[in-house]
Amino acid sequence: MSTKALSKANDQSLSVIDDFFNPFNEWFGNQGPLMRTLTVPSVNISEDRNQYTVSLAAPGLKKDDFDISVEGNMITISSEKEEKKEEKDVRYTRHEYSYSIFSRSFTLPDDVNQEKIDASYNEGVLSLSLPKREEAKKSATSKTISVK
Repeated sequence: MSTKALSKANDQSLSVIDDFFNPFNEWFGNQGPLMRTLTVPSVNISEDRNQYTVSLAAPGLKKDDFDISVEGNMITISSEKEEKKEEKDVRYTRHEYSYSIFSRSFTLPDDVNQEKIDASYNEGVLSLSLPKREEAKKSATSKTISVK
């Protein structure tokens, strides 16, 4: 009996705490002010005879928000974005800001022609085309080997 009472009391006290933070939760998208999560965009990498394709899911960004650099055999895709909002009312002024940053690095295969890497951004997806060198394309042709 006392366990039930204790459990019910805990539930009620949690409800009071939830009610207290409810205005904050509404302002911050149902996340408390300290409960923002860090996300790293998902990446898909595919290969065909002519190139590698990297697709990075990054909705809400603009093409100018990306920084893509190649150093040695490493390609790095990064973004840094800051948003500020101010809302004024007769009784209060609310300032909010959002700051997001990510960086993803990948080792380039030796057969990538680094001079011809191309990038485009469309409907929330950053796509990188990493073309293969001509000699790598020729050696990628398949052949049949007979067993003796």
